[in-house]
Amino acid sequence: MAKLQEKAAPILRVAVDVPLYRLFDYEIPETIAAERLKPGLRLSVPFGRVQKTGYLVSLEERSEVSGVRLKPIAGVLDREPLLSPGDLRLLHWAARYYHHPLGEVFASAFPSGLRQGRAAVLGRPARYVLTAQGREFEPGLLQRAPRQKLLLEAFRQCPDGLSEAELAASVDNWRPALKQLAAKALLQLDDAEIAFAVAESPPVKGNPVVCNPEQTAAVAEVCAGLDRFGVFLLEGVTGSGKTEVYMQIIGKVLERGLQVLVLLPEITLTPQLENRFRQRFAVEIEVSHSKLTDAQRQHAWLSMQQGSGAILLGTRSALFTPLPRLGLIILDEEHDASFKQQESFRFSARDVAIVRAKLANVPALLGSATPSLESLYNAQAGRYRLLRLPNRAGNAAAPAVRLLDIRNKPLQEGISEPLLAEIRQTLEKGEQVLLFLNRRGFAPRLICHDCGWVARCTHCDANLVIHFREQKLRCHHCDAEQPLVKSCLSCTGSTLRPLGLGTERVEQILPGLFPDKAVVRLDRDTTQRKGSLENYLKQINEGRADIILGTQMLAKGHHFPNVTLVAILDTDSGLYSIDFHAAERLAQMIVQVIGRAGRADKPGSVILQTRHPGHPLLTTLIREGYNGFARQALAERKAAALPPFSHQALFRVQAGDPFKPKAFLEAVKNLAAAGQTGGTLVLGPVAAPMAKRAGSYRYQLLLQDANRQALQRLLDRLLPEIDKIKKEKNLRWSLDVDPVDLY
Repeated sequence: MAKLQEKAAPILRVAVDVPLYRLFDYEIPETIAAERLKPGLRLSVPFGRVQKTGYLVSLEERSEVSGVRLKPIAGVLDREPLLSPGDLRLLHWAARYYHHPLGEVFASAFPSGLRQGRAAVLGRPARYVLTAQGREFEPGLLQRAPRQKLLLEAFRQCPDGLSEAELAASVDNWRPALKQLAAKALLQLDDAEIAFAVAESPPVKGNPVVCNPEQTAAVAEVCAGLDRFGVFLLEGVTGSGKTEVYMQIIGKVLERGLQVLVLLPEITLTPQLENRFRQRFAVEIEVSHSKLTDAQRQHAWLSMQQGSGAILLGTRSALFTPLPRLGLIILDEEHDASFKQQESFRFSARDVAIVRAKLANVPALLGSATPSLESLYNAQAGRYRLLRLPNRAGNAAAPAVRLLDIRNKPLQEGISEPLLAEIRQTLEKGEQVLLFLNRRGFAPRLICHDCGWVARCTHCDANLVIHFREQKLRCHHCDAEQPLVKSCLSCTGSTLRPLGLGTERVEQILPGLFPDKAVVRLDRDTTQRKGSLENYLKQINEGRADIILGTQMLAKGHHFPNVTLVAILDTDSGLYSIDFHAAERLAQMIVQVIGRAGRADKPGSVILQTRHPGHPLLTTLIREGYNGFARQALAERKAAALPPFSHQALFRVQAGDPFKPKAFLEAVKNLAAAGQTGGTLVLGPVAAPMAKRAGSYRYQLLLQDANRQALQRLLDRLLPEIDKIKKEKNLRWSLDVDPVDLY
């Protein structure tokens, strides 16, 4: 009897983190048993002259590459796959829908350390507590060591101690002060064991807040669907108690022993929500965002992946974190453009989160006071279930809103006399004022009064912004900077003038107008140092700030009970734009800023300074609210066949040569037209609105179709053909499916 032929060893198909639309085949070395190789494992693979981390996608009977000797993998980095079959399905879907290389999509699902091949070991995070001596020590004795005093006071407020992640989030440059306090025997490492398993005690501390009827109905409707997929859109006016609705639903999910993913648009919203969650839930809560160290993010990832973490709070990068017992996904401020990745893998965290919920058969809850037009359209079409919270929680009433026409009125650094009078009246009552100006820096341009020269960035089609305190001119697009010049670079004249307003310029005049009042400025320039934002927010909430001045980081999420007057200094800055998204974003921003006024028992008022009091967007917002604006905006989008009534994909190209990007996109346009049988519009190529940025010339080509599948089929056909186009060495192109920014 002939001896049976042995079955050939399988071929490993591997995704590698490179910008190529293909996978790579490897052999299994004799030292590794084929039985232990499963999709989702990390592998160490030879790639060119280096070793890279690869991700096992599948095991195949034969290779797609013929006539080439395959290389064996160098090693297996994990005992078991870190990604589940559900995680793999989600990543494959995202790569297909956004037409992005699968290797880069896989890499985006892992924290930096795991991408570099480090061991997936969940170490216990270092935690520090006060010693008996530290609990009795008087912080006032550390007056000459202010950072030690601040740190000691932080520990006094947290008797259970603080982890390194919590220290990093609240105190800047904390390590030297901690070492000094430890040397004085005031602090020590906590030796107590931390239980990562699901606690036997109830996951919710104390009794939940009593909800109003609308909140109760929203909680009941979502909880009735916890065992299946569904998308709920929670539209609640600012101050209506959306967070309380989230927490009551989360409590029900935790009682089932399941995990919850909560996505937030910005890092600035994370600390305050984290504090509320830690006060409410007796479970392991992990946080993930870009301001944490690689080690902190890896710990959070592994804690959730191994099932010890129960709640993950994070920004969009946390979306792909494995959650073996996923029970609910929440997106707060779902309308925010920050949920769309704007470089490399350009995915929408909102849209991918909904697909993840569908694959896991769990509900997704989207919350906002100003839902995106896409979400409202989906609710109207019956794809989402709309839940409304039309009233503010407690005794808070909606603020009175009025337009203030500033045409022909004298202004003191953007503040009119009627507004100054309102500010004085508010401050005399011991209440706080919030001034909103969505432009940081001192002034957006420096102009010569003699010849009209304007300071421009040499790398971008943009003006240089004056940063007066630093004596700098800075580009807010490429971050190039130079010293603030004293004479005109064109005519050598000395009559240079700042033109326009920034938060730094307004801040400069406020002490003179209100000499005995404390001013806090919140923008990207004042909150760069770690812990500075938290310190400012604490100052505001403790009543040690009278006037709060800031940019869009003030627009949402913050609760300032004593703010009764809110003023938008320049409402007109977003009224006229070439991007059809601009009106929606301006309306959302205005409504969100309005929502900061009168959130407690005191009535609030809002003043919008404008030179266009009759503008339809403003009058509709004032008379009919955001829903009135949304109805009108959706009707305009429908008439113009714009999203959500059509679907778009944007090709962007940039190069150092001003002619190469357009030529490349002309070739792409010809390829698109060659096999065109449907109704896809091909618009362009045209120069980007900012034609030159960071030294590169930029062009765009827009594809638009009323049928999403038809657009996807065209992209499926186009991408392999685009790869064959001869490209200049420094030319870079990208594809953005469902773009939210045409700039």
